[in-house]
Amino acid sequence: MGKPVAVTGATGFIGSAVVRRLLLDGRDVRAILEQGAPTAALDEVEAETGRKVDRAIADVADFEGMRRALDGCASLHHLAAIYKTWLPDPTPIYRVNVEGTTATLLAAQHVGLRRVVYTSSIAAVGLPEGRALADESTRFDLFPIANEYILTKWLSERVALQFAAAGLPVVIVNPAFPFGPRDLAPTPTGKIVLALLRGEVPGISEGGFNCVDVDTVAAGHVLAEEKGRVGERYILGDHNVTLRELFQVVCDIGGVKAPWLPIPSGLAAGIGLGIELWADWVSHEEPRGTYKSIRYAQRHAWFDPTKARRELGLPTVPLRASLERAVAWFRERRMV
Repeated sequence: MGKPVAVTGATGFIGSAVVRRLLLDGRDVRAILEQGAPTAALDEVEAETGRKVDRAIADVADFEGMRRALDGCASLHHLAAIYKTWLPDPTPIYRVNVEGTTATLLAAQHVGLRRVVYTSSIAAVGLPEGRALADESTRFDLFPIANEYILTKWLSERVALQFAAAGLPVVIVNPAFPFGPRDLAPTPTGKIVLALLRGEVPGISEGGFNCVDVDTVAAGHVLAEEKGRVGERYILGDHNVTLRELFQVVCDIGGVKAPWLPIPSGLAAGIGLGIELWADWVSHEEPRGTYKSIRYAQRHAWFDPTKARRELGLPTVPLRASLERAVAWFRERRMV
C-alpha cells in the first residue's frame, strides 16, 4: 500500500470534496483535523465512498504537530483556512491563514514531501477594470477593497511562492466561487444561495463573479498534484456571470421570485457599511454583507481558467447543474 495523501481543512467545503475525489481515485488519505472540528462533511464523504480516512489531530500553526501529522505521507493538499468576510476579531484569520501556511509548509519541507498543493483563492489575484478577465499574471491591486480574508490569502500565497523558490515542490491553485453539496458552514457563496431561497435579497446591484462546481475544484487539486508545474498558480474557475444572471438561475431552480429592484452601486456599498458597523458595535454577529465584500463583487470578479484547462485538463460543469445540487443539498438538510 502506498503512502497516504495528507489533506488539511478536510472537514470544510472544498476540503471534503478533495478527500472525496482522492478516495474515488483509490488513494489513501490522512485527514489532518483541528481539535474539536465538526466532521459531518467528512463523515458524509466516507459514507458515500464506502472508504475511511486516517484522521490525525494537529494545529496547522504548530510546526511540531504538523511535522508529526505529515510524517509518512507522500504529498499534501493544504486547504485549512478561515473563509469569512467578517470576524469580530481578525486575529484567528491571520493565525490560521498566514501563520498556519508558514508552519505547515515548513513541516512539509522538513519531512520531504514529493508534492504540495497549496489552496489560495482568486481573491489573491488582481482585477482589471471593467469586465476584462483576470488571469494568473494579473497584478494584485485590491488593497482599498481587500477585507481580512483577501489580505490573508494574498499574504499566504506569497509565503507559498517563497517556499517554492526555496525548493519545496509547491503548486498553487486559486479556486473561484464554489457551489455544490456539503457546504455546512455555510461559506459566503452558500449564504448567497440560502439568502435567495429565503427571499432575503432585496434587490440587485452591479457586479458579478466566476462560479465553479466544488467537484471541479476538487478535480483541479488532484490534477495540480499530478501535472502542475512547481511555483505556478492555476485558476480553478468556470463560469463568469453577473449577479443578476446568478440570482435568476438560483431562483428558477428554487421556485422563488428573483429579486428585481435595481440598487445603485453606491447605495449597495452604503448599506453594506451600515450593517457591518452594526455588527461591529452592536450585534457582534456576522452580517449578511460588508462594505468591502460588496465593493469586491461590484468589480466584476471575472477570470480566465484557460491555463488550468490547457495544462491540467480542468473539467467544466454546467452552472445550472452545480446550483441544482447546491439547492437540493440545502433543502435535504432543512437549511432553507
